[in-house]
Amino acid sequence: MKNRRIVLASRPAGWVTEENFRLETVELPPLAEGQVLVRNEWLSLDPYMRARMNEGRSYAASQPLNETMIGGTAGEVVESRNAKFAVGDKVVGYFGWQEYGVSDGSGLVKVDASRIPLSAYLGAVGMPGVTAWYGLHRIIEPKPGETVVVSAASGAVGGVVGQLAKIAGCRAVGIAGGPEKCRYVVDELKFDACVDYKNEDVGKSLKAACPNGIDGYFENVGGAIMDAVLPRMNAFGRIALCGLIAGYNGQPIPITNPTWFLVSRLRLQGFIISEHMDVWPQALKELGTHVASGRIRYRETIAHGLESAPAAFIGMLKGQNFGKQLVKLA
Repeated sequence: MKNRRIVLASRPAGWVTEENFRLETVELPPLAEGQVLVRNEWLSLDPYMRARMNEGRSYAASQPLNETMIGGTAGEVVESRNAKFAVGDKVVGYFGWQEYGVSDGSGLVKVDASRIPLSAYLGAVGMPGVTAWYGLHRIIEPKPGETVVVSAASGAVGGVVGQLAKIAGCRAVGIAGGPEKCRYVVDELKFDACVDYKNEDVGKSLKAACPNGIDGYFENVGGAIMDAVLPRMNAFGRIALCGLIAGYNGQPIPITNPTWFLVSRLRLQGFIISEHMDVWPQALKELGTHVASGRIRYRETIAHGLESAPAAFIGMLKGQNFGKQLVKLA
């Protein structure tokens, strides 16, 4: 069988370009005993992939050149020589940017797509959702009545953070780019307020939206957004550092006034969700229940066809997506 895949052809210098990728067609070897063949139906595009494209010290190994781009996938078993998996099983794995994947079953999870759409297992009921759950519940540790602010609030992670904060009895305030995204955050996700960083003075708008200050901050962006949040933080506030999108393309992301960490006795903790696999069962159970009941809502931006992945990825890094960015492969 033939398999199409996208590999990293060169490392980006600054902004990613489509020339950094290459589409290839390769042969799929026959299955060995214990292996399964999965036809990927959905491909997940996530901001962390940009950091992995660089060469240098990080929390995970760099994406190798001339190898299939990393990434989460959801699809269907089409051939099996593994007793734990049957043809027709819906599974979530980590096959990357390709149409088919071969696995011995390690890291492959069967999911029920009858009550929750398969694509949601790459978003609100997948890694982004668990990321939101962990950063909120294990680092911010929200208490009823507190105020939680979320940057990139219309994204796959940020949108879940705010909704979980509301479920926990908090006031949720988002930061997003543009009036359409801010309307979505307030009207559909039911945040209490949303600041449009593209058209508002973020510091002044946060002061108005958070009259009692900020107790917890879920950081996805960094840079000027963090600088605007820090003066609004209450004493002993907690910051969950999930991402620094503002610096993913090589721009410096200094904190211009770190004095606030001392003045307000703030706690800042970075985290990588793959290092906390012990919480996944609990988090996924809660997230699945909330999504199935409609208590957590989400939106997807869908590109079609494997060849669309590079452009969709670049658009996501520029904030052109709405909610979770996916590629539909089948």
